[in-house]
Amino acid sequence: MKKEMTAPLTLIFMTQWMLLITQLCVGWHCTDCMNGSAIENFSCVIYNISLMNCTWQPGRDAPGDTQYFLYWQNSRNRYEDAMECELYVKDENGRNTGCMFQNVSIEPEKAYFLVNGSSKDALIQFYDEYIQLYKIEKLMPPSNITVNCDETKNYCIIQWQQPQISHSNKDNCFKYEINIKYKDNPEGKTKYTSIQEWANSHTFQRSNTRKKYLLKMRAAGSACFVSPAWGEWSAPVEFGNEEIISSSVWILLVVAIATFLVVIGAILFCKRTGCWKAAFPQIPEPKQVLRGLPDTNPKLMESKIQSITSENEEIILITDVVK
Repeated sequence: MKKEMTAPLTLIFMTQWMLLITQLCVGWHCTDCMNGSAIENFSCVIYNISLMNCTWQPGRDAPGDTQYFLYWQNSRNRYEDAMECELYVKDENGRNTGCMFQNVSIEPEKAYFLVNGSSKDALIQFYDEYIQLYKIEKLMPPSNITVNCDETKNYCIIQWQQPQISHSNKDNCFKYEINIKYKDNPEGKTKYTSIQEWANSHTFQRSNTRKKYLLKMRAAGSACFVSPAWGEWSAPVEFGNEEIISSSVWILLVVAIATFLVVIGAILFCKRTGCWKAAFPQIPEPKQVLRGLPDTNPKLMESKIQSITSENEEIILITDVVK
């Protein structure tokens, strides 16, 4: 049953591909095709291991009703691999300007891409290109990143696993960039950076053991059929010991703040209720001897002054005798 279904399906693919090749051969000699109608700025990228996104722009001189169609083939030797885009991305005018592919497998051979177009007003030029898929792959970051620090020797061992790709599982295909910053200044200058090739571990010597660090990594191909461009950064990994204030210092700080608040509160309360005057009464001024005397006779006042003076003299004499 499977053989009966596979043969017609293969025949259909081959028929469609041969028809497309025939159209292309005619297209090479298309003297009536409109110049400037082929697509521009064609590019593709593979991400998340097996997803591929291709984009382009309509030809600058293409008629407004021009519609474009993308075909691609992963291997030039197998016609059954030829396929048209199943999920187009459209612009505001409804024209196809991109395509999303799933379950894309990367092979050493170059893949063939072709975008042709159709319009009621003119014959549209086609665009084609051969691309090595591994060169357009955006690598995932290294996985399972761990950091283990030795507090007595002031170093940390960083370990990781290679990024997952669909066409290789060799460790010696990658190089890695390690970036480390202080946690309290993540946007500041990089504290440490290192490039590691063909490895899955690295020893980091800490210059400050009382700091927290943030580490991130990314990968690029150094051999095999792996993209030499740097891939995505990993999520930050935190490690190290943050400097901690001792409990006694915290207690003293809390007591000082509480005392200060109590004193401020008491002062404000006394000012509001008047208890401040009761706690600190004002010292009265000394009474004036001569103020308010009922008898203002000058002779009488003179005799009183003399009597007061004589009393003071006696007191002074007694003081001198005692001395």
